[in-house]
Amino acid sequence: MAVTFSRKPAYAAAAPASGGNGDLRAKLMAAVSNPYIAASGAAVLFLASLATVVLITSDPHAGSPVIRLELTKIGATKNAPDGWREALSGDPAHEAELVPGQLGLSRNPFAPPAAEAEAPPAEGLANLPPIQQGPGLAQAPIAGLTAPGPGGGPLPIIGTDGRTAAEAYARPFTPNGRPKVSVVIGGLGLNAQTTRAAIETLPGEITLSFAPYAEGLQGWIDLARAHGHEVLLETPMEPADYPANDPGPYTLIAANRPEDTVRKLEWLMSRATGYFGLSNYLGARFVDNDQAMGTFNAVLKARGLAFVDDGLAARRGAPIPRASADRVIDDELSAGAIDTQLRALENGAAGRGQSLGSGFAYPVTITQVRIWAAGLQARGLQLAPASALAHR
Repeated sequence: MAVTFSRKPAYAAAAPASGGNGDLRAKLMAAVSNPYIAASGAAVLFLASLATVVLITSDPHAGSPVIRLELTKIGATKNAPDGWREALSGDPAHEAELVPGQLGLSRNPFAPPAAEAEAPPAEGLANLPPIQQGPGLAQAPIAGLTAPGPGGGPLPIIGTDGRTAAEAYARPFTPNGRPKVSVVIGGLGLNAQTTRAAIETLPGEITLSFAPYAEGLQGWIDLARAHGHEVLLETPMEPADYPANDPGPYTLIAANRPEDTVRKLEWLMSRATGYFGLSNYLGARFVDNDQAMGTFNAVLKARGLAFVDDGLAARRGAPIPRASADRVIDDELSAGAIDTQLRALENGAAGRGQSLGSGFAYPVTITQVRIWAAGLQARGLQLAPASALAHR
């Protein structure tokens, strides 16, 4: 007996027939029992489900590093002024791509470029003298201080003459006998406007710290050094509430094997060159672990780097140039609160001979540090780069 297969689409088998409900049920059962029709239906259902999942969960940036900023720097800030959120967001559509050497000084870096011609300077800056950034620092890399790292990126090494990146890339400093006060501004490279503002409007003695996941990282570091700023590279470290608070895929985890920590550090350090040391991003759990910090310090010593932290590792000694911030200046985001912290830095420097503060790249932080730094000399203090306070 010859068997023939219908050339009609499979869904035709489920079309209403002219007979009664019994005929319809019989035909439906026959269609379901047909292995070809059943397989086709299952395939269609699978593809439809897959398409729905993709539409719901698709991410154009899938595979890119994910950065979750510390909650105390986002939702839990007190008296947050206008502009703080923009310091964390991606670059606006009007931001030009960073091309090293092609960005001049801006009259008002917080304003969109098209509005700079008419925009007045930020409040409090109008009567300040021009910033003194001094001569630009040597362009990186300096010969003999790098070797190819993961993916071909530059890894810092100690030169054959013993010279280190901690020495070569630090901003030169000559003490004048006055108490020294330093500030590190971190979180740079994530937003072009605030990064440009820090580079262009702050004195060269202010140390700038860059996020390792920033796009165009080498270009930002080159631009910062061209304006006289020494640079740190931020190292994401495991916080106490990890993984709820996740600093990204290359976070140093306290429980990792030493070789895993070394591997992550080498990836981070090979992202760019020209920095004199590393700084921490979060890290309460990592810093509290003896073995983890031992591995971290050993890597920095072998690479000739310094470590400057935001105060979290103040009790940690190390055989490398070290400095810890005495206070975070912008835990409370208001101009008045930041001014209070900066005055406390001055008092600390007067009492101990030196003091270091740490801040984040919020517009209000950049503005208040700019105003504060302009009057330091008249108050009998010397503004110093963080490297000048780093000791073994």
